[in-house]
Amino acid sequence: MSAAPRPDRSTSGPTRSPGPEGGTRRRVPRPPFLLTLVHACAALLVLGSLAFTLWTGIEERGTALAFGVLITVGELNRRSGPHVREAAPLGAAGALSYALLGENAGAPTHHGAAQVVTVVLAASLVGGVPHIGRGQGPTTDQLARRFLTVGFAAVCFQPLYNQGTFAQWGGPAYAVLLLALLSLTALCDAVLAAALAHSRAGWPFGPVLRDELRALLGIGSAVVATGAVMALAVAVVGLWALPVFSVPLLLTQLSVRRYAAVRSTYRQTIASLARATEIAGYTPAGHARRVAALSREVGRDLGLSRPELTVLEYAALMHDIGQLSLVDPVPAGATAGLPVAEQRRIALLGGAVVRQTGVDAAVAVVVERQADPCREQPLAARIVRAVNAYEEKARDAGPGGPLTALEELRLGTAGDYAPEVVEALARVLSRDCLTSPATG
Repeated sequence: MSAAPRPDRSTSGPTRSPGPEGGTRRRVPRPPFLLTLVHACAALLVLGSLAFTLWTGIEERGTALAFGVLITVGELNRRSGPHVREAAPLGAAGALSYALLGENAGAPTHHGAAQVVTVVLAASLVGGVPHIGRGQGPTTDQLARRFLTVGFAAVCFQPLYNQGTFAQWGGPAYAVLLLALLSLTALCDAVLAAALAHSRAGWPFGPVLRDELRALLGIGSAVVATGAVMALAVAVVGLWALPVFSVPLLLTQLSVRRYAAVRSTYRQTIASLARATEIAGYTPAGHARRVAALSREVGRDLGLSRPELTVLEYAALMHDIGQLSLVDPVPAGATAGLPVAEQRRIALLGGAVVRQTGVDAAVAVVVERQADPCREQPLAARIVRAVNAYEEKARDAGPGGPLTALEELRLGTAGDYAPEVVEALARVLSRDCLTSPATG
């Protein structure tokens, strides 16, 4: 996806140092403290568990091998993508069930939390090899979350079980105990995921946590339920329960993949419709994509939920489609400088086109109202209006264009642009300037 014009890095952003061939080289910013802390804790947990397991040996190797194979199969079935909440649900369910395994066919188990983490580590590495070869392996954040959450569940259960604390727990009480521990583990994972996203990208913690908690109602709840059922079933019938109770989760994962494929095709259709103005010569190439990408980042900074971000992105892609009704194209497609009445006419025509395409009516509303007075606009329309104006003003304006465009938007916050949107845009551009790759 094409990037939006960025602020002039000669006057803002990280400092530069002389490169090896007389050029300049960007100083790589230090990772946030929270990110480093989480990764360090995960590394210490893994190294400590591995060392302890190698020192004491592996208990019940057959059971460890069976769960290792299950987790490996889950990792081999991993799915990557920008909106994937749980990339390997079967692997996650297998790891959690092993962490909460107390009996195998009625016989007590004796593996501890360290062995659980070691088995998950080995299986994750083996299952991730093909994905790493294709450049789609798990990220460090995903691995850190997996090890910390599995270690948390194992530490909460294994020591107490091995001491006989749960000896009197049976029937429904024991099942409720496992579900409670798994639910607490899932909640901790959601908090950890939100904290990592906040630390890495600077997104507001509250809205990100809200989205993570909502995602738990989907594939997350299936992972928790499958992990509990596997642990309970193995305790009664043995390891033959693992392949049997893996099937429902695999079918659920298949359904989620098909739904994601439909959503991807839907988005591609909208993007193709948005390109109509570019093909007809009304707007510059890539303008809609740049506005959509930057609008989504601004909306995330302002705390919009995932459904609201989707509506915002679709509206930003199609915000100029009303220009197809013009007899004479606007020079460079820059509608921000047109009279207000003309802007509203184009916006209303664009909304009418969007409604006829069958796209969500909320998208049409945003397109129609992007030229309304700022105080009367919904937040999504304010974002599209400000980002579109920024992209038009900064485009082809030379090295100082982005900063000049941002200052013009700030001067227009008295009536044309929402102050909170302009400041969010400035924050997004500043973060991107700090994290974008250097060029020599």
